[in-house]
Amino acid sequence: MTRSTAHDRMTVRSTTPPTTPRLRLAPAEARRTLLDGGWWPRSADPVAELPGLVLAIDGLHSRVIRLVLAADGWAEHPRRLEVEPGRVVRLGYFASQPTSLLTALCDHGERVDLLVVPPDTDEDRADAALLLSTEVDNPRHAPQILSTVETNHAPDRQPVPAR
Repeated sequence: MTRSTAHDRMTVRSTTPPTTPRLRLAPAEARRTLLDGGWWPRSADPVAELPGLVLAIDGLHSRVIRLVLAADGWAEHPRRLEVEPGRVVRLGYFASQPTSLLTALCDHGERVDLLVVPPDTDEDRADAALLLSTEVDNPRHAPQILSTVETNHAPDRQPVPAR
């Protein structure tokens, strides 16, 4: 049984303006793929990172009303986030959600699924992952994209000589 506390019902807001998200979305013809694009947050702080993302999705799709996030990977787990004055988006954190996936639920029943690239990823790997997430015929789930990028960008290892 889960208990609801006053902290769960508290709305949090960032003290700084929303940042421009590092976001890449798939072209319109890719609407039936597994992912709608990818996002590379600068930190694991949802209060700092999510308002800019929500506003960017609003501008390209319909208005975001809820975000579904992984329970792991975030420094805090606020349940209600004010993204602009008077507008609150509900946040849900789930152990079953992969850390590499964020789902935005919008007001007209629209859903936007984004690859989440870990903040500490180097730029070359992040760019490669974002590019893969926007392929028109992308057959890969979010965790597979990160694994593919990690494998393809692994440093060259010299074989250890046999003794």
